[in-house]
Amino acid sequence: MKREIIQTLDGSSTIFLPELDECYHSKFGAVQEANHVFIKNGFTLFKESPIAILEIGFGSGLNAFITFLEATKNSLVVDYSGVEAYPIAEAEALTLNYVEVLEADEYKSTFKLMHESNWNEKLRISDQFSLTKRQQFFNEIDDVEKFDLIYFDAFGYQIQPELWSTEIFKKMYDALKPNGVLVTYAARGVVKRSMIEVGFRVEKLEGPPGKREMFRAIKE
Repeated sequence: MKREIIQTLDGSSTIFLPELDECYHSKFGAVQEANHVFIKNGFTLFKESPIAILEIGFGSGLNAFITFLEATKNSLVVDYSGVEAYPIAEAEALTLNYVEVLEADEYKSTFKLMHESNWNEKLRISDQFSLTKRQQFFNEIDDVEKFDLIYFDAFGYQIQPELWSTEIFKKMYDALKPNGVLVTYAARGVVKRSMIEVGFRVEKLEGPPGKREMFRAIKE
């Protein structure tokens, strides 16, 4: 499938799929969205190490890189797993301008390493951050009470509704430890109902720029 690199409104780049008319991130701001949805409303809830994170849709590596920066800044130990069925090419990833926009030049080699590393192998990025990129379909996930936090960043419901099904959210619920948290940019009623059906308590929060609302789901 053809992919194009485009610039979002906050100056950060994203990947656009013309065939689906879908972007990997919000056109209103890729970095702004990642910071608001996954860091502000997810990662910052956890004050003590270690933290085990599962990302649904590793994609461009933006969420992993921002989490690495936050973990480094706050001296938190993170074990990060990113699931992706269709990885982007390394050369393509390195054309994205996240290092520049995040003013993280000293970690340019880290972002490069994240994309050069082998799939399905754990890599120790630093003393505080480990990364495992898992190439698999979301319906193949079978982890049980392994993660504290899930970044649910799949393509939108209008593009791939099967990724937002009760079946998938049951897998997410099972993968979380008790009191674990799932955050996503989505705020559709059908998504909320699927989350509630599998046992989540769902909170509706203010969304990132360009989006009115988002969900945070807690396993109780």
